[in-house]
Amino acid sequence: MNFDRNSVIGFIILAVLFFGYFYYTNEEQAAYNKAKARQQFVSDSTAKANRPKVDSASLLIESQRADSLSRVASAGYFSATASVAPQVVTLENKLMKVSFSTKGAQVADVQLTGFRQHDDTGFVVLAKGMYNQISYAINTGNNKTAQTADLIFTPAAVTTQPDGSKTLRMSLVAADSASPVSLVHVYTIRPDSYLIDFSIEVQGAERLLTQGVLSLQWQYEAFKQEDDIAYEKQNTQVGFEEGGEFDYFTIGNRTELNFSKPLSWVGLRQRFFFAAIASKTPFTTGQLSWTLPVDSLGVVVRSAAALKLQLPATGTARADLGLYYGPSDYHILKSTPYGFDQIVNLGQGVYAFVRPINKYIIVPIFDFMRSLSGANLGLAIALLTLFIRLVTSPLTYSSYLSGAKMKALRPEISKLKEKFGDDQQSISMEQMKLFREAGVNPLGGCIPALLQIPIFFALFSFFNSEISLRGAEFLWANDLSAYDAPIHFGFTIPLFGDHLSLFNLLATLTSLLISVYSMSMSPDQSNPVMKYMPYIFPFFMLFFFNNLPSALTWYYTVSNLITLAMQFVIQNYIIDHDKILAKIQENRKKPKAKSKWQEKLEQMQDQQKKLRDRK
Repeated sequence: MNFDRNSVIGFIILAVLFFGYFYYTNEEQAAYNKAKARQQFVSDSTAKANRPKVDSASLLIESQRADSLSRVASAGYFSATASVAPQVVTLENKLMKVSFSTKGAQVADVQLTGFRQHDDTGFVVLAKGMYNQISYAINTGNNKTAQTADLIFTPAAVTTQPDGSKTLRMSLVAADSASPVSLVHVYTIRPDSYLIDFSIEVQGAERLLTQGVLSLQWQYEAFKQEDDIAYEKQNTQVGFEEGGEFDYFTIGNRTELNFSKPLSWVGLRQRFFFAAIASKTPFTTGQLSWTLPVDSLGVVVRSAAALKLQLPATGTARADLGLYYGPSDYHILKSTPYGFDQIVNLGQGVYAFVRPINKYIIVPIFDFMRSLSGANLGLAIALLTLFIRLVTSPLTYSSYLSGAKMKALRPEISKLKEKFGDDQQSISMEQMKLFREAGVNPLGGCIPALLQIPIFFALFSFFNSEISLRGAEFLWANDLSAYDAPIHFGFTIPLFGDHLSLFNLLATLTSLLISVYSMSMSPDQSNPVMKYMPYIFPFFMLFFFNNLPSALTWYYTVSNLITLAMQFVIQNYIIDHDKILAKIQENRKKPKAKSKWQEKLEQMQDQQKKLRDRK
């Protein structure tokens, strides 16, 4: 296909029409959803207005009285404490403050004292509110059952071990003494860990559990922790280890999972924070479902897990569980005994091939550069970039050398174009012969570009998951884990956003300079597509990188500046163009043995030329 000027213009117009169509369709869908929401609101408001008015105070009192009677009735063995007011007991270590409620003997909320909320209004809070709950059903008498979340436990005094660990025991003891029946929840936190040891001790399992099955329910609500909740949802996943193998799903791809194999743990990872429940003895089966509330609620996702654990059916039984509420930090999660570190996105799915690059190269080197630069993570990124460019410099030099050889052949290529005119087939054949005679590899400059692909995907994953970048300031960027936005428009541009990232602008401009310089070193391109191809990437980069973390765009800015400096030094002070030309002339005098691939390529070109001549 001949990509002449008219063809290129046609493709551009077609692309514009496609973008316009998708934009129009999205706008229409959004308008429809808003209209539907307004219609539903009006309908609900009308129905509410037509309802008979009631005395809300009396209704509340009556509801509380009915709830109290219901709890006492269902408490059965444990009715003695059913009407006792719940208490809150708090345990602290160097990393977090955990509050436990005696109602259900469960975690009430977790504050991470080492992390601030995105608006700096307080500590990051996890596992708080009515949608966060750990519960399971027990038999409380003849034909009576109750959820532990509805029962009031009695707390014992907090004990401190010699290593600084703190333990809280909360228990339920049966009112009758016919046979020992009790339920104890034991929580232990260590001085330097986000992991909470959670044990359930059952005495009289044959009376409390049906066939020894503990049907655990874990509900978790993940609050918005970053400024851009839409981007946070894109980077939020559910993860689990089933049958000894790790797997994950992004929350927008599906809404439920069924587990048929033994399940070691299940958790929910936001971009930088992680909550999970694990069991030393794997759960036998389970289910997990989740919903995505509207962004205005400030909630990323609500999940509910139903997990079954087989315990001894009689006598005394014990379940040893683990709860994790903390940062999604690769080093911290790797130190846990459950393999939580697999949930950190250092390369997943089709990009799993870059995970070893991050684990064994990028992460260790970045940690070392961070130790050198102190708290200046922008400088650490610059040092990381410099290291990567130095390691890849031999390939870069090879690329520039290939470009210099191509430049030396430019006059002869121009003569070929004058000789054959618009006969692109003949020009290509003669160019291949010329390159072979001169000992020039026309693809030699592609190696560094190909090398950039895995490096880009590795760094894209790394900068999206590295929690140390969260809230880190550098130059005008307030948060290296988010886009820098010194310029706000006050309106939204499709595929661009409502702001201009200055790091992205610098990365785009320096990429454009590299393209201009590279084109000046290459032979003239008669094909318009090939001629303008180097300028397409900077154009797309301006749009698609505008909402990416400023750490990534800062990396590209530094990398491009290093590339420009290397190009200037190598081309002007290292590469001797006269020697290259002399070497080319020497190579052309040597006999050349054609490879099988070259022979086949020339045969194909000859056949295509003959067919075209016949037409």
